[in-house]
Amino acid sequence: MKRREFITLVGTAAWPISAWAQNSVDTRLVGVLWGGLIAGTPEANAAVATLANKLRDLGWQPDKLRFEHRWFIAGSQQSSELAKELVGLRPHVVVVNSTPLLTALENESHTIPIVFVRVADPVGQGFVKSLARPGGNASGFTNFEFSMGGKWLELIQEVAPRTERIGIIFNPNTVPYAYFLKAIESAAPSLALTLVPSPAERADDIEAKAAAFAQKSGGGLLILPDIFNIEHRALIIRLAAQYALPAIYPYGLFAKDGGLISYGIDPIAIYSDAATYVDRILRGGTPADLPVQAPTKFELIINLRTAKALGLNMPAALLAGADEVIE
Repeated sequence: MKRREFITLVGTAAWPISAWAQNSVDTRLVGVLWGGLIAGTPEANAAVATLANKLRDLGWQPDKLRFEHRWFIAGSQQSSELAKELVGLRPHVVVVNSTPLLTALENESHTIPIVFVRVADPVGQGFVKSLARPGGNASGFTNFEFSMGGKWLELIQEVAPRTERIGIIFNPNTVPYAYFLKAIESAAPSLALTLVPSPAERADDIEAKAAAFAQKSGGGLLILPDIFNIEHRALIIRLAAQYALPAIYPYGLFAKDGGLISYGIDPIAIYSDAATYVDRILRGGTPADLPVQAPTKFELIINLRTAKALGLNMPAALLAGADEVIE
């Protein structure tokens, strides 16, 4: 079912809903295509608020800006349908937060300006000509360097030294997994880790792969940054606990929901960065001239409750260096 969501922001930073009804001839329309988030949840509300409030800080008042939000939920909606619907509204710019949704938008239009976030390899996937000079109608912010794969392996081994095997969960249709696997495979021998790639396209696949992987001892999980994995994070976290598998995740929301440890970008704060590019485009800039930016800050979050449940003693140095420890 297609849903049109007009999010009312609550609190001192909120804009009154009556203001959104104003639609002067100077009003700019911003389309947003969301994936991996469910409308109305705290994470979704925080992302919407971050984008809108940053634009307000940049000088865009409610009577000059209007949002159209579309929410993609795997299995219930087609990304192509939502992309076509948004493009048909002729927005001044569209914000999108994943590789498959960016693909859907580019299939519908090569002229509407697009600001993307959480896209791992925009050059390799043909979205931009180069990071410095994108050259087309899209630019934005990547989420990870592929070399991050080695860092994830190091962290999971530091947290769980007895780990010998790493199950890698990803959806081959929604993440450029080959690039990540190459970096992970390069790092694994020096850490004496055996890799078990575990592609999954449905929730049933995740359950089956986790059950099979857990048949042998010494296992741990690495969850790739994937819109599919974000949507199924409750299931993945539950299975990791059920089979006593230490797991490392790419986003803090996994650790906050009960996952053991996460290392990656702040998936909400990145919408503040996106707002700066939306602002520049609305003021006459073009994505072709806006360089694609890589993340410069990563956050480490440790769920100490989960560590204790798994019988793991967190290294003191790791705890001291964490951005957040959940107790």
